Amino acid sequence: MPAALIQHPFMSQPALAQCNAQAMVDAMLAFELALAEVQEARGAVPEGASRTMRATLEAYPFDCDAIAAGIASGGNAAIPFVKQGRAALPEALKRYWHQGATSQDVVDSALMLLLGPRLASLDALLVRCRAAAIDLMAAHEGTVMVGRTLMQQALPITFGVKVAHWALGLEQARQRLAALAETGLPVQFGGAVGVHSGWDDLGLDFMDALAERLGLGRPVLPWHTDRQPVHALGTALDAVAGAAEKLALDIALLTQTELGEVAEPAAPGMGESSSMPHKRNPVRCALIRGAARQVHGHTTVLLNAAAQPLERGLGEWHAEWAPLIDSALLLEGALEQAAVLLEGLEVHPEAMRRNLAVTGGGIMAEPVSRLLAPVVGPDAAKRISAEAAETARRSGRGYAEVLNEHAEVQGRLDPAAVHRATDPALYLGSSRAQVKRTAEWLRRC
Repeated sequence: MPAALIQHPFMSQPALAQCNAQAMVDAMLAFELALAEVQEARGAVPEGASRTMRATLEAYPFDCDAIAAGIASGGNAAIPFVKQGRAALPEALKRYWHQGATSQDVVDSALMLLLGPRLASLDALLVRCRAAAIDLMAAHEGTVMVGRTLMQQALPITFGVKVAHWALGLEQARQRLAALAETGLPVQFGGAVGVHSGWDDLGLDFMDALAERLGLGRPVLPWHTDRQPVHALGTALDAVAGAAEKLALDIALLTQTELGEVAEPAAPGMGESSSMPHKRNPVRCALIRGAARQVHGHTTVLLNAAAQPLERGLGEWHAEWAPLIDSALLLEGALEQAAVLLEGLEVHPEAMRRNLAVTGGGIMAEPVSRLLAPVVGPDAAKRISAEAAETARRSGRGYAEVLNEHAEVQGRLDPAAVHRATDPALYLGSSRAQVKRTAEWLRRC
């Protein structure tokens, strides 16, 4: 697959560099060496053996290509990795290598080790997005724009409250990920069938000590076919992807030529078309949405692998590896773009004002109907407000002016009251209060 051209551009490039084949080998080695050290501390490995293992194997050039080739016969990377490691050790130490472990212990723990730093990076990017969103909210708390439902103009809101909803979604999703990071991605150690065969009660002690040594979470039990940790992680990543995609979708829609209410941050060559020099495409939004859609697909794979048979998954476990890592890398790439968007978003209040007037004031038909109803009745109020909106739209005149000239309105309502009812800036509901409330909540997070 031409991954460098069709997959990697959606991912974080620094994260890609840290999650390559060598990194996986390093993570598997970290697990095995920590296991030997834990067992040596409890007398299950001769004194000094773990030190010799570390000195030998940290300097040993594991053959990643050979490990990859070996997966076809063993079904996972741990089996050929363990064989290479054992072959490199002195004869007297071979029996203590990979002692009491199974291939799933190695792979699952290695994946958790790889994903730990990714969670930290994701959190940092989300905190960066939060700070940028707070600034945007403050700058546009009172910037009036039209709110849209079912892709049509509805009623006025502020741009600040739109940003508040983006920020709230991102922060709620961040907290889901942060909770997993706080408890720690769990170590896996259970042996062949998950009960530490041959070690009796010492097996759980090994597992707990291994978690502490590797900086991973301590599970209640080995989780070979209890895939709740993967389910929780996958769905938390997907929640962040959904929040980022919402932001990107809104921004992309608002950048449309006919709207022009916002624009992505300008950069040389960014958003250019191969054939149309005049275009400034919302490429960052496209990258975010493209990454998010892939994360959603990966999450489906993880969800469908949640129920695994007996004491070891047959294909379900194997199907988790790539979606889990790819989801983290894609999400990190998406959030890098989201942070840039929020920090440099170009906001055009004049375009927002222009679009508020597109209907000739018709978006204010609801408050006008409320004003008219006590005077002419609800049915007539709805009819009059709609008639006046259509006349204003066709003639290009102000909605309030047309209303005040309507035969059923003249002399029955104060013209100033009609003007107030048709002013979008006076019909914002709790927009400002929502911005303030959200900003206060975000600052406490």
